[in-house]
Amino acid sequence: MTEQPSAKRAQQGALPRPLTTRCVFLARDGTINREVHHLRRLEELELLEGAPEGIRLLNRAGWRVIVVTNQAAVARGLLSEERLGEIHQELQAMLAREGAYVDAIYYCPHHPTEGFGRYRLECTCRKPQPGSIQRAARELGLDLAQSYCIGDKRSDLEAGRTAGCHTILVRTGNGVATAAQLDGESIRPDYIATNLLEAAQWILA
Repeated sequence: MTEQPSAKRAQQGALPRPLTTRCVFLARDGTINREVHHLRRLEELELLEGAPEGIRLLNRAGWRVIVVTNQAAVARGLLSEERLGEIHQELQAMLAREGAYVDAIYYCPHHPTEGFGRYRLECTCRKPQPGSIQRAARELGLDLAQSYCIGDKRSDLEAGRTAGCHTILVRTGNGVATAAQLDGESIRPDYIATNLLEAAQWILA
């Protein structure tokens, strides 16, 4: 599923930028905002330190920024897609107050075993599958070989790597535990950053 934010970038303080095929794909929970098990209420939404600054840097450098997130709370009946849309609108508003924005939000509402009705589905849009990233590339004309995928979970890295992106693990959210799990394994991110700001700085260096 896709949400194309219609935020007014001038009000957000973002600078005009040329069209680009380079993109940074971001996980949501644990990367941009505080990890909350099945975030369902607006008051639970809290930006992580460095997240809006990192996104703002990418905006001003001309990179597209797209959120790719698994939202199995929808499949489990804990959250409606309408309510999820409200949460994402608030996320955009919070970023806007910091002069940052994301170009689009791609979310997967499915779960292969715990979903109800049409949401109980073995799909390709749920990370670690790369379907959401690949769909964004098709719809927005992105060059995945020049793009990055940033997240705090192994599934974020696997989705990005399978799609052909460079990958960065952030030590926010579940990132510290993920780094320990990956120690000595074949799947390794291109870089491990303290947070999203450091990840953006590394990309732009």
